[in-house]
Amino acid sequence: MREPVELRRQRILAVVRSRGAVKVSVLAAELEVSVVTVRRDVEELARAGRLRRGHGVARPAGPVEEVAAVPAARSGEPAADGGAVALVVPERHSYLYETLHGARTALEESGMRIALHIASQAAGAERPLVEGALAAGARGLLIAPRWRSAVSEEADYGWLAEVDVPTVLMERRPRPGSALHALDSVCSDHWYGTYLAVDHLVALGHRRIVLAARDDSPTARRIRAAFAEIAAARPEVEDWSVVLSSPDAVPGPPGPDLAAVPHDRTPLDLAALLRERGATAAVLHGDVDALMLVQRLAEQGVRVPRDCSVVAYDDVVAALGGTPLTAVAPPKAEIGRAAAELLLYRLARPLGAAGPVRRIELLPTLKVRGSAQKPTARSIPRPTPAED
Repeated sequence: MREPVELRRQRILAVVRSRGAVKVSVLAAELEVSVVTVRRDVEELARAGRLRRGHGVARPAGPVEEVAAVPAARSGEPAADGGAVALVVPERHSYLYETLHGARTALEESGMRIALHIASQAAGAERPLVEGALAAGARGLLIAPRWRSAVSEEADYGWLAEVDVPTVLMERRPRPGSALHALDSVCSDHWYGTYLAVDHLVALGHRRIVLAARDDSPTARRIRAAFAEIAAARPEVEDWSVVLSSPDAVPGPPGPDLAAVPHDRTPLDLAALLRERGATAAVLHGDVDALMLVQRLAEQGVRVPRDCSVVAYDDVVAALGGTPLTAVAPPKAEIGRAAAELLLYRLARPLGAAGPVRRIELLPTLKVRGSAQKPTARSIPRPTPAED
């Protein structure tokens, strides 16, 4: 998914505030976008008074020393993290960037210096960033690993368990009994979020429901498992199925941890699936896949919500589609804030005197926008035969 404009501009501000004058070409290279895009962002930020613009250079609006330093270190780059909290999140992950901003707000309010590290999409990218931050003197760690597959998640358990500074996982809940079970964590209760989606559709009268979900993150895996459990336990649900929302919604080539996942690269024909199952409703994860699937339904003459009710999961951009989507909204920014507050609590107390490990869950909410309604007697239209 392309990074939202405002999040990209926040990253530009973070770099400029921490380093002073920065060339537009350098910003473009670090953000992996075009120089034209960054130049346009800098112009808008300058117009809003959030930074100053020079000839090919962006400068902070005030003295650098008056602004909380937030270096934007990337994989392989050194960082001056002495006395700071290291904050590690994946690149180009809009969901977790909202979590990042919640954490950053809490840390800046406390006067804590932040060292932001953006992990690339390469497997194991977080480890060298964390090791570099610790070597540079980071006091604590807030981290949201990408964990695209169960195998990559398990691979990180060992070294993360050995980190010798207070650490809090954000929006991640390790496997019970694993080496990280006794590590502080703050995450959304995705079982409850999935329950909200199913319960909303069942309350409207839907009895045959499809989940089209990703399978390339811990959140996706929890949603898939929760949907199967909840749908199977609801006597009102007559039929349900779980499919991939996109052919790109898996971690990569099939491996031992993906044996049960279909890896057909053909885009999902949701209309055909709904027709085959007699389904009248769908839960779609995540937002971008949901918007694309709804567009594809419209192209096939299937209108939302008249012919098919839809609930999206994530609520990052669900409200922005031509049909604003009812969506489950995990408390993304609040997760970051709660994780930062927990870390600050640990840092303020002597080592070993901060009490028991805490595994905190915050409940998602349902944002009703009208993409789901009572099922009608109409069947989903069949595709129009192509002309010769």
